[in-house]
Amino acid sequence: MSLATGLKPGTEGSRVSSLVRRLWQLLRLVLTVAVTFFGLLLVTFLIARVVPIDPVLAIVGERASPETYRAAYEALGLDRPLYEQFFVYVGKVLQGDLGQSLLTARPVLEDVARVFPATLELATVATLIGVTLGIPSGVFAAVHQGRWPDHLVRVVGLFGYSMPVFWLGLMGLLVFYGVLDWVAGPGRLDIFYEDVVPRVTGVILIDSLLAGDLEVFENALSHIILPASVLGYYSLAYISRMTRSLMLEQLSQEYVTTARVKGLSEARVIWRHALGNVMVPLITVIALSYANLLEGSVLTEIVFAWPGLGLYITNSLLSADMNAVLGGTIVVGSVFIGLNLLSDLLYRIVDPRAR
Repeated sequence: MSLATGLKPGTEGSRVSSLVRRLWQLLRLVLTVAVTFFGLLLVTFLIARVVPIDPVLAIVGERASPETYRAAYEALGLDRPLYEQFFVYVGKVLQGDLGQSLLTARPVLEDVARVFPATLELATVATLIGVTLGIPSGVFAAVHQGRWPDHLVRVVGLFGYSMPVFWLGLMGLLVFYGVLDWVAGPGRLDIFYEDVVPRVTGVILIDSLLAGDLEVFENALSHIILPASVLGYYSLAYISRMTRSLMLEQLSQEYVTTARVKGLSEARVIWRHALGNVMVPLITVIALSYANLLEGSVLTEIVFAWPGLGLYITNSLLSADMNAVLGGTIVVGSVFIGLNLLSDLLYRIVDPRAR
């Protein structure tokens, strides 16, 4: 009885200490995200003030009178001090107000919500290709270090880094669409299939399956396979190279030698123990690759006329529509922050030591 009484305060103290530690970790995470997002807004705000594009002229035109120009200048709040403009800008963004697009005459957030699912769909399929092929290739190269399989994987990765994405896309269209006719051409769907299935998620591959329309699904798959393969090739090159480096480090560790001496199969040593120990840093590699595909698919979207966020930002920039450009930039930056948080969460799931 006395022993139980003596342990109870200590147990409660341990629980309180654990709760305080978790609350502090949560608070630190929230503060980190808030500071990062604040920095993102500061950078986008300064870009809007540095670029040699006059937002007033973009609205009223070059032939507007001085009075009209002055009225628009004041209406945009550009006559206020810079710090005041910034806090007004932050307040609007936090309320979901990214301004109005001059190109489409719609709210930027509405435009981004319309085009972002196309980029998300393309980047997701490309990442799946990169992960499915890149991780086994990297492991295969590490196991056969210095032999022809290793050289083959490294050469394939080198080509992936060296070839310009627009050239690879054009060659893909020429060969697989123009000559062999194996895939569909530019665009996301044939005109005949546009607006056939109801928009639920904005991702046509998912919406067509939800609607049970396999014909639209097959057409969407035929359109996405080539641009996703082009982007997936770059993801494959990056992931395979990083997987190879991480695996080489693990295969030289003593625990691998011990596992082999104990008689464990080579497949178990490689795929269970060595690969298991590189999964935590590999999650970061995959998350960064995914984020880079989301924001770096501009040239691919232009070549394949893919109606995503990259094409939207490019057209907006060419039209001096800075609200749309900065709004798209904020969305991309927010995606980076979100993927970093997701990778931290996956760390704790994959490796209990990270908890």
